[in-house]
Amino acid sequence: MTEIANKETQLHKEIEQLRSELVAAHLSKDVRTAELLNSEERFALAMRGASDGLWDWDLETDEVYYSPRWKSMLGYREHELESTLSTWAAMVHIDDKGFVLEDVQKFLSGEVDTFEVEMRMRHKAGHDVFIRSRAFKVTRGENDETVRLVGTHVDITQQKKSEFFNERNTKILELIAKGKPASKIYEEIALMYEERHSGLRCSMLELDNGKLLHAGAPSLPKSYCKAVHGLEYGPEVGSCGTSTYTGKRVLVENIATDPKWVDLKHVALPYGMRSCWSEPIKSSSGKVLGAFGMYHDYPTLPNEEESNDLRSAARLAGIVMEREQNQKRIQDLAYTDKLTNLSSRPHFYINIEELVKISAREKNKFALLYIDLDNFKTVNDSLGHDVGDLLLKKVAQRLKSACREIDYIARLSGDEFCIAVNNVMDDYGAAHVAKRCLELISKPVELAGRKFTPACSIGIAHYPDDGIDLQTILKAADTALYAAKDLGRNRYAFYKKELTDKAEYRFKIEQHLREAIEQEQLSLVYQPKVDIKSGCIIGVEALSRWNHPLLGQVSPVDFISMAEQIGMIKPLTEWVLKTACNQATLWKEAGFSSIIMAVNISPSHFLDSDLVPLIKRVVKETGILPSDLELEVTEGVIQTNPENLEIFEHLKELGILLAIDDFGVGYSSFASLKHFNVDFLKIDKYFIDDILVDHKAKLLVGSMIEMGHNLEHKITAEGIESAEQAAMLQELGCDYAQGYYFSKPVSANQISKLLGRKLTAQ
Repeated sequence: MTEIANKETQLHKEIEQLRSELVAAHLSKDVRTAELLNSEERFALAMRGASDGLWDWDLETDEVYYSPRWKSMLGYREHELESTLSTWAAMVHIDDKGFVLEDVQKFLSGEVDTFEVEMRMRHKAGHDVFIRSRAFKVTRGENDETVRLVGTHVDITQQKKSEFFNERNTKILELIAKGKPASKIYEEIALMYEERHSGLRCSMLELDNGKLLHAGAPSLPKSYCKAVHGLEYGPEVGSCGTSTYTGKRVLVENIATDPKWVDLKHVALPYGMRSCWSEPIKSSSGKVLGAFGMYHDYPTLPNEEESNDLRSAARLAGIVMEREQNQKRIQDLAYTDKLTNLSSRPHFYINIEELVKISAREKNKFALLYIDLDNFKTVNDSLGHDVGDLLLKKVAQRLKSACREIDYIARLSGDEFCIAVNNVMDDYGAAHVAKRCLELISKPVELAGRKFTPACSIGIAHYPDDGIDLQTILKAADTALYAAKDLGRNRYAFYKKELTDKAEYRFKIEQHLREAIEQEQLSLVYQPKVDIKSGCIIGVEALSRWNHPLLGQVSPVDFISMAEQIGMIKPLTEWVLKTACNQATLWKEAGFSSIIMAVNISPSHFLDSDLVPLIKRVVKETGILPSDLELEVTEGVIQTNPENLEIFEHLKELGILLAIDDFGVGYSSFASLKHFNVDFLKIDKYFIDDILVDHKAKLLVGSMIEMGHNLEHKITAEGIESAEQAAMLQELGCDYAQGYYFSKPVSANQISKLLGRKLTAQ
C-alpha cells in the first residue's frame, strides 16, 4: 500500500511540473507552437498514467473537451457525450452545482489563487460518483486574459465512502457510549452499511423466547417487518430464523428457490428482496441474541468486502443488543419486587408521576388504592416469615386478578400494596375495584396446613380532587387507609367521608336490588296523561318504585341505573310490562274506556334482540290490545342504524305505539325522525319550565310542536306545574300533557278514582 501511495504522489508531482510548463508555454510570446503542443501532450499522458480525467473549457465558446478517461469514470463511452458545458451541468448534483460555479468565478476573478472542489456527479448507471476537480487558467495577450480552464477529475468515491463510514462508525460508538436508545442505534448501523453498499437493505432481529422481533430495519417496508415480527425461529425459517437457530452464518443467493424461504418468500419477493445473507448476533459470551440480515434486490452472494461487513455489522449490533438486555435485567431487578413479581416502590413512584403528567395534560381522572393486610403481623409471629411470604404471594396474585389491564399495581413494602385505577369516570369506579379486592382477598387460603382467611383495609384517593402530585395523592390515600381501619378493618374508605357513605349506599342498593327484582318486591305508580283541550285522561305512564325495609324509599334514578350495571334491567322491564299491562286490562274489564299504558324501555334493552319477542309474549299473556301499549324510549336510540330501524318496524307491525321521551335534550334531530315511524314526541320538562319567562324557550317549544305535527306525530308536554303553562301549551297547539298540575304519580286505586274525571287543578 505504501509503495502504491508513493507512486501516486510521484505522479501528481509530475503533473504539477507539467502544468507549470504548460502555463509557462502559454505565457511566453516566443515559445514555439510545437513546444506548446508537446507540453499539452505530455500533460495528457501524465493524466492517463494517474487515472485522472482531463477537461478543457474554452471560455469564449463554452465548448469543453472531455477526455475518454473523464467520460469512462462516469460510465460513458468516448462518443456518447457532447463537448459542451451543458453536459457537465446536466450531470453534476443539483445541490453541488451552485457552489462549484461560484468557486469557478472566484478563481477566474482572481479572488482565489487556486481551484479545487469536491462534487457529486451522476453515473450512467444511476448512482452518484464523488469527484475531486482541480484546474488552472490559460491566458493570452498583453492583459493576460483568461481564455481557457484546463483541469482534472479524480474519482474519490471509495475515499468518500470510507470517510462517511468512519464518521458514522464514530457516531454510533458515541451513541452507545451516551446510552442512547437501542432503536436509534440500530437504525444508524443499518444506514451505515446501506450507504457503503449500493442497493443493500439491512435488518436486525432480536431473539426473544424463541421468537424473532424486529429491532431495526429503516429501509425495509413496514408491512414486511410486521409480517415477520414474532416469527418463531427454526432450522428452515428464512435466513435469519435459521441463523439464530444454528448460530451460524446463512447465505441465501436466491430467495425464490431456496427451501429455507419456502414459507416466507411470498412476503419478501413482492418487495424486491431476492437474496438474503444473515449473520448471528452474539453476546460477548457467545450466546445468540439475534441476527443481522442483508438483503439485495437481485440474486447474489456477498463479495469479500460485503462478507467482512456482514460480520462486522453483527458484532456492532451485538454490543448494542447485549447492553440493552443487560439494562433490562438491571431494570427488572430494580423495578420488580422479587417476592411477588409486582412492581417495586421506585417503579411505582415513576409510573404515578408519569400518570399525573398524562392525566393533567388530557384532563383525566385516576384513583389510588392504598391496601394494607389486616393482622399480617399475627401471621408472621404465629406461623413464621416463610408462611407470611407465601401469603403475600397469594395476595399479590389475587390483587392482580382484581385489576383491569389498564390499571397498575405495586408492592410498596411489607404488607402494603398500591393500585392506580386509570380512567375513572365517576367516584364509584375505584370503589368497584376496591370491592373486588376485598372479596378476592377474603377467600380462605391454606398456609402450612392451616386454613387462614386473610383480610385487608383499603384507602381510596382521587387525582386531582384529593391531590395534584405524587406526594399529596399518596398521603391522601394513606389517610383514607387509616380511616378504613378505624371503621373496623376489612373495608374501604375514601379520603372524603361523604364519598365513602355514597359508595356504601350504592353497594347496598346493588346487594338488595337483585333480590327485590327476582322476588317482585317493587311496586308501580301511574301518572296520568291528559288531553290538554278536554282535560280527559287518555293514558297513564307506569313508573317503578322501591321501598326497602332497611334502605327506605330508593330513588328510581339510583336503582334503575344500578339494574343496568348489574344486568338486571331485562327482568325488571319484563316485570314492569306484565304488571302494567295486566292493570290496563283490569281497568278495561272494570268498564273504563281504553287507557293507553306507557312503559319506559332502557335504550340498551330496546336495542336487544329479545325485546320484540318479549313484547309479543306480554301482549298475548295479558290480553292488552297492542294499540293500548305505548313504549317510551329516549331520543338516543334515534339513529339511522339499520338495526334500530328494524326494531321500530317490527314493533309497529305488532301495532305498538312508540314515543320519543325527553325530546330535545339528547342527540336526535328532526332529520333523524323522518326515518322512524313513531306516534308521540314528549317535550322535556327542561323547555316547559321557562316557557312563561323565556321567549326563546317558547319559540323552541312552538317549533317542536309545529314540526312534530308536520311529521304526523302527536305531542306530549312533560312537567306541567301551573295553569298558565297548560294554557300556553294549549295555545301553541300541544296535544297532551303530564305533570303535577294534573296529578302526581299515584297508585292504581287512585287512578281508578280519577278515571272518567276531567283533570285541571288538583
